[in-house]
Amino acid sequence: MIRLLKILVLLVLLLAGAALAGIWYIGAWHILFPSSAHDRVAPPLPVNLGSPAVLVFSKTNQFRHKEGIAGGHEALREIVAQNGWDSFHTENGAVFNSVDLEKFDAVVFLNATGDMLSPDQRSAMRQWIEGGGGWLGIHAAGDGSHAVWPWYMENLIGAEFTAHIMGPQFQIATVTLDNADHPALAGLPNVWDHEEEWYSWKASPRVNGFTILATVDEDSYTPEINWMGKHVNLRMGDHPVVWSNCVGLGRSLYAAMGHRAEAFAEPNFRRLLRNGLRWLMDRTAASC
Repeated sequence: MIRLLKILVLLVLLLAGAALAGIWYIGAWHILFPSSAHDRVAPPLPVNLGSPAVLVFSKTNQFRHKEGIAGGHEALREIVAQNGWDSFHTENGAVFNSVDLEKFDAVVFLNATGDMLSPDQRSAMRQWIEGGGGWLGIHAAGDGSHAVWPWYMENLIGAEFTAHIMGPQFQIATVTLDNADHPALAGLPNVWDHEEEWYSWKASPRVNGFTILATVDEDSYTPEINWMGKHVNLRMGDHPVVWSNCVGLGRSLYAAMGHRAEAFAEPNFRRLLRNGLRWLMDRTAASC
């Protein structure tokens, strides 16, 4: 009997370990165990960092989009090289200080999630953006894990995340330009198809004064959660997926696409990222 109990305990421990390993593998570890760890020592920047330069930040204190971060990093590296810019990719939030931020013309939140920055780091980022910096948020940069930072949600996102589609999780949908004259949309077709884990928000950021650049046609996919007996309607009516905002002297641009690596290989999405970075860094263009 004692031996049988030992075997059962061992099996339970093995199953629990396998379950935890699976949770870690899919990037959901910090969903179960959210982190508020804040870095204290800034990473050393390359001594030969050129200008203009892009800071790519992908720290995840909640869900981690492993594939999306890897694919996004590669796409951004190629975009930066093609345009003769320089870049630095880190997951160390201590880079958000007044000295280091001044070396960058744009900051990209590449699927960054959760309570990533200390109050001082948040303040440094806010001052940098309001002083003329450009911020690009990709996919999870607009999810609900950022609610701990009200300024971020009010000025860079402008909408309260509700959920993403599930059952199926990834669907092809039609994206339609809403403001075709915007520099971030140069060369993009007025309508194109994209496969994504589509997000929904409680209301369009349009109502909060954000400039909507593109929307998704809700009739071209199934904006619902149909999973494990749960059914939730995620329709918004006005359903933006790309938008911008004026933040002091700075600018922000958010794109809801980018969950998987494949999204960054899609030519239209990659063009959007390239155009968006050009617009964010172009101090000669008409400002907000």
